Amino acid sequence: MSYSYVSHLHCPKCQKKYSKEEKLQLCSCGAPLLVDYDLKTLSQEVERKDVIGRNPDLWRYHELLPVEDPDNVVTLGEGMTPLLSMEKAGRKMGIPKLFMKDEGVIPTGTFKARGAAVGVSKAKELGIENLVMPTNGNAGAAWSLYAARGGIKASIVMPVDAPEITRKEVAVSGANLNLVNGLISDAGKIVGRAVQKYDFFDVSTLKEPYRIEGKKTMGLEIAEQFNWKAPDVILYPAGGGVGIIGIYKAFLELQELGWIGEKLPRLVAVQAEGCAPIVQAWKENKKESEFWENSKTIAFGINVPKALGDFLVLEALYSTKGCAIAIDDASLLKEQEQLAALEGCFICPEGASTFVAARRLRESGWIKEDETVVALNTGTGLKYPNTVQVEVPTLEPEEELQWVSDGVKV
Repeated sequence: MSYSYVSHLHCPKCQKKYSKEEKLQLCSCGAPLLVDYDLKTLSQEVERKDVIGRNPDLWRYHELLPVEDPDNVVTLGEGMTPLLSMEKAGRKMGIPKLFMKDEGVIPTGTFKARGAAVGVSKAKELGIENLVMPTNGNAGAAWSLYAARGGIKASIVMPVDAPEITRKEVAVSGANLNLVNGLISDAGKIVGRAVQKYDFFDVSTLKEPYRIEGKKTMGLEIAEQFNWKAPDVILYPAGGGVGIIGIYKAFLELQELGWIGEKLPRLVAVQAEGCAPIVQAWKENKKESEFWENSKTIAFGINVPKALGDFLVLEALYSTKGCAIAIDDASLLKEQEQLAALEGCFICPEGASTFVAARRLRESGWIKEDETVVALNTGTGLKYPNTVQVEVPTLEPEEELQWVSDGVKV
């Protein structure tokens, strides 16, 4: 039995194949590369019951991950996040079987830790010493901290408007942090010039093949947490869209292994109205999106005007009979507060957008009452303290406690 059954990599556009031993970025045609596994041999040598009893982290699925030597694994204990029943919220929405996959409890506070763990581990295995990336905040924080743990140097470029706490995470990790007066697309241009000038390995979204392998473990976990059955719908906040591509890839691999049945979940890409290139492309039945001009949203993590892997996101939507939907900032902020008060879950704005989407898709009849629905919360609300504005009374020591009941101050 092997630790990993990785066989090679291939380009989903031109189908060119690459060796797993190479330090790979994009295909020669400019498309992202995907990792392939010897699933036939794996299915003969490993059964899903073999996963039971392993450490409760994403490395429990190491046969379906690209790191071949366990000594190269760089981990902070990431993975196996809770799948919570959202009974109260679901009852209000008319979705009794509503669940939340909560990535807010993962190391570094967001699902970006998954991609960073696998990406940095594989970088270590390939002998990479310097990595560089543009980021909206959370990915840079995760990759910086995992790089520090793996003994790799990191250079990060993020928009000046990125959440302050993510800037501090990068700085405290010892990474080389630079801010740009612009969007993540502008940060990407700076990174591109740096890659040409220095011996840096570009780990921008989908410009290296291994981040997606970490993200796909969300799909593997969801399947296992539902006793190897697929839910009816999975809603995911899509910026670069790596998570939705990874979840789709996970279910296809599990299907080929025979670990799940023929049913696939309908995948939903949720974007903000101020930046919805995937939604627009899906509405027009296109295979790729157009650059979204003047993008702006409070859900900073999904403010991506043009995703490199947009064609893969759209393929996942079309193939699973899914859809794409855009949510306004006011609605997702309201939902964020409602979920905290109703379910005790302080989630990020991006995660809140998936619950607004679920509500609206249920109202339209796209989601049926008896269906099992999973909303992805991609991070903790603590990473975005400025999204919640509260007025709190200040008491003098001799004053009585103020109590508000049913909106009336008592």
